[in-house]
Amino acid sequence: MQTTKLSTQSVLPLTCSRSGTCCFGKEVMLNPWELLSFSREKKITPIEFRDLYCDFGGIRLTFNGKEDKKGQKSCSQYIDDFGCSVHSGRPLACRLYPLGRQIQSNKAHYIFEGKQFPCLTDCNEVLELPKLSVGDYIKGQGASLFETAQDEYLIIMQNISNIAFELLLDSGLAASGDQKTLASWREMGNELPNVLSKRIGNEWIDCLMVPEIIDDLDNPVLFAKQHNNLILLKAQEQFGSIQTIPELQEASTLLMGLALYLSRAIGADTKGISELWIETAKSYGAKE
Repeated sequence: MQTTKLSTQSVLPLTCSRSGTCCFGKEVMLNPWELLSFSREKKITPIEFRDLYCDFGGIRLTFNGKEDKKGQKSCSQYIDDFGCSVHSGRPLACRLYPLGRQIQSNKAHYIFEGKQFPCLTDCNEVLELPKLSVGDYIKGQGASLFETAQDEYLIIMQNISNIAFELLLDSGLAASGDQKTLASWREMGNELPNVLSKRIGNEWIDCLMVPEIIDDLDNPVLFAKQHNNLILLKAQEQFGSIQTIPELQEASTLLMGLALYLSRAIGADTKGISELWIETAKSYGAKE
């Protein structure tokens, strides 16, 4: 499908409806701060929101509501004849729809796939609304904090993977001739999220998706920094003194799995990232 890259000055028929086509049949991924934002708007805990309304340990919003005329199920937060019940807490994917967002060379680009915006065919009221520039649309959707959160979790993903690299390359594991670790990295890059979440286990999934943070909940940068520190502390406590080859293999695999799981939460190309990290490790002497 053709992909068009848009500038913030591009003028397009961009609008937003609380009850449009975006509420049906979509895959909406959530990073931990977005899960928190949803839960606060719902006035329940992040754990409660995750367990009630999310799939795969919290990285995907459940779509299990009423069906539209195409047979697509609605979002779990959708209320018939009203729309989104937690509109103020909606994640970046909902705020940008029908646009996508890519990070290239540390710069955000907005993209659109296809020839026509789905809003124009499925939401009749959109036809009566004025056109907006991409920049004005994004500003009106209150996307700025959510874009910041997405970028912060991209950094955390890399930080977690760096620990997996250290366990492989700096511990003597790669030098031992180990071939199992990179093979596991490749397996995880191709695994379905439900399989990967089971491999990682509930303890680490909870640490990643529902961290015990009570301060700075409105600031995604400070929230993410606290979260990053919690993950690093847990990794140090659990893996700081391990020495045997099997222990190192298990630790490197688990943490790389956690990084790849987070990559799915932020909508990244998990398989592509896995392959890139494998090739990087091999360039430093690791074997597969």
